[in-house]
Amino acid sequence: MNKVCIDGNNLTIEDVIKVARNFFQVDLDNSVLKKIDDSRKVVDKFVKEEKIVYGVTTGFGELCNIFISNDKAEILQRNLIKSHACGVGNPLDIETVRAIMLLRVNSLIKGYSGIRLSTLNTLIEMINKKVHPVIPEKGSLGASGDLAPLAHMVLPMIGEGEAYYNGERLSGREAMILADIDTVDLIAKEGLALINGTQVMTAIAALNIYDSIELSKIADIVSSVTFESLNGIIDAFDEKVHKLRPHKGQINTASNLRRILENSNMVSRQGQLRVQDAYSLRCIPQVHGASKDSINYVKDVVETEMNSVTDNPLIFTNEEEVISAGNFHGQPIALSMDFLSIALSEIANISERRIERMVNPTLSGLSPFLIEKSGLNSGFMLVQYSAASLVSENKILSHPASVDSIPSSANQEDHVSMGTIAARKTRNILNNVRKVLAMELLCACQALDLRGIKGLGKGTKIVYEMIREQIPKITEDKIMYVDINKCEEILKSGNVVKEVEKEIGKLE
Repeated sequence: MNKVCIDGNNLTIEDVIKVARNFFQVDLDNSVLKKIDDSRKVVDKFVKEEKIVYGVTTGFGELCNIFISNDKAEILQRNLIKSHACGVGNPLDIETVRAIMLLRVNSLIKGYSGIRLSTLNTLIEMINKKVHPVIPEKGSLGASGDLAPLAHMVLPMIGEGEAYYNGERLSGREAMILADIDTVDLIAKEGLALINGTQVMTAIAALNIYDSIELSKIADIVSSVTFESLNGIIDAFDEKVHKLRPHKGQINTASNLRRILENSNMVSRQGQLRVQDAYSLRCIPQVHGASKDSINYVKDVVETEMNSVTDNPLIFTNEEEVISAGNFHGQPIALSMDFLSIALSEIANISERRIERMVNPTLSGLSPFLIEKSGLNSGFMLVQYSAASLVSENKILSHPASVDSIPSSANQEDHVSMGTIAARKTRNILNNVRKVLAMELLCACQALDLRGIKGLGKGTKIVYEMIREQIPKITEDKIMYVDINKCEEILKSGNVVKEVEKEIGKLE
């Protein structure tokens, strides 16, 4: 049985994908068991002594000055979950929910949150037995963490809310009974421990980053097919050029393009057909490379957050000390997701400009809109329109969420990150970028057919043949969205990158 063993410190993006998309089970490393137990003992001690501890013997947010007696501790925690489950909108998809659950467990097992091992095991059982809480996508401010969506995650644990099980949307209690998982009576601190963190925004961010890395490779491959269709000047990718401006992403992109285009008879040399290319061809390494550098920066931020403690208050067992602080604030993820939004948008931006160069006969030297008998046929005219629409939408979505803040909880929580909004809009941008690249690839294959193929590069030959196996050349107008969707599915499958890398080595 495939499993991911977690210890709170070494979770990777790849591990998240295994659990979220490939349904790997989750196991705890033995090293965390004592930390969890010791942390809980400190909480129990404070409860017994009726020490003033935020969220343990007090209310929440602006209600932190109201003392809650021992006999009300369990009611306090249950009320917290019920009252905070205020999410709205469509449910998050299953892979995101699984990533959220995994990340919350990974944070809590570090031993600074005071939760019981038995409660954590319930959450782990839900992952392993595929009980997936229904979590609405909207409602988080991203500071005090993702309170509303995480409260929805907890509802089935206490026999409330809703969950998916065996493909059905059921009541939380029914799903837990069918999966043979005992529900939990939360005790002091546990409700707060479960919902006070950044795991929703971070889960979405982790999936975004994994897909962004793949998308950046796809962009290099697709742009190489376009480069051949327009007889691009290969000299611009010369290693000597890029060593003079040694940004890692730029150097790696130029290397990718040279290897993908190796042995191509479709590229040209400087002065052979023209002196230099337009920027959308000549500057592919500089533009794609800058986006890659941004993606790698964001990846470091996200993996740090995945292995962090984002609870409040924090329990320091050695000192028997409780500190109320602000690790729940989502600013690192908010800023990095806004940054990623811009980086991804630029990949689609330059892709659409390459589409324009192919469909415009003045720029391509090919039949207008890449179709014979143009006029009678419109060909790829509206493909460029659609790409332009998506690119424009991405520009709107790239407006930073993190620059906004609306005070909450009677102004106690007076600056929030909007990090979950940033992560969600980045996912929308990412999906738009993939669609634009699919449109570019369709155009590029058609342009190659019209140009006349004299010998493709080592990587581009593979991609061209993969597309033409499923999508033939267009000789007269047809319903285009079918081919666009089919091409997008080919890109989404991961097979394009996989097959190209088999031939030319790993893309960076």
